[in-house]
Amino acid sequence: MQIDHKSSVPLYKQIEDYLRDLIESGEYDSGKFLPKEEELASQFGVSRNTVRQGIMQLVREGLLERRAGKGTYVSDQNITTHLSEWHSFTEEMLRKGVELHNYLIQSHFEAANREVAEALQIEEGKQVLKLERLRGDENHPFVYFVSWFHPRIKLTGEEDFTRPLYSILEDDYSVFPVFSNEELSAISADKKIAKYLRVDENLPILYRQRLVLDSGNRPIEYNVGYYRSDEFSYSIRFQRSTS
Repeated sequence: MQIDHKSSVPLYKQIEDYLRDLIESGEYDSGKFLPKEEELASQFGVSRNTVRQGIMQLVREGLLERRAGKGTYVSDQNITTHLSEWHSFTEEMLRKGVELHNYLIQSHFEAANREVAEALQIEEGKQVLKLERLRGDENHPFVYFVSWFHPRIKLTGEEDFTRPLYSILEDDYSVFPVFSNEELSAISADKKIAKYLRVDENLPILYRQRLVLDSGNRPIEYNVGYYRSDEFSYSIRFQRSTS
């Protein structure tokens, strides 16, 4: 297990490519845990942070998953949507004839926790803009979104977030989302989410985590969404590779 410390290719990129080859070769089956970051750092002769950088790209692509207190393991499935067929929520609802109502829009800067920092590839504790939006139709709210943005985007928090989010990024900041890595699950609504979505506490709801990236696979936005299960289903289109 060696990497070239004299190469012009960044060390974290070499580690990323090495691990990718191991996974794609079948040497690591689905569910198998990688060695701990400390072990990999020692074997590669690099810092633990460099190892983590290499691992996180594979996490974003869905090849690996991280489990708190246990480590990083090979995923058994992945969902990746391309924005050529993925629109902002506002645009999607307009196409379906749903007039959106904003029940809550608020933003503020906060210190990135570990989850947000790892997703956006920044230092834990770094200030990031957090945007919360509770949206629905004229009858009731049906989705609660929370977004955190990479500091390089330079959002101020004073933007008009009633506009489609990706229009703001593209038109005002020349930031162009290209990829979205997503993870879906069913969870029970806690007290806060139940109150926001006007459902019973512990009722099953749809939970989605989304990491939005630019054409260079750089993180732009980390977003989590909570959907009323009686209002939403999630349709995913896959294209079979012909190679």
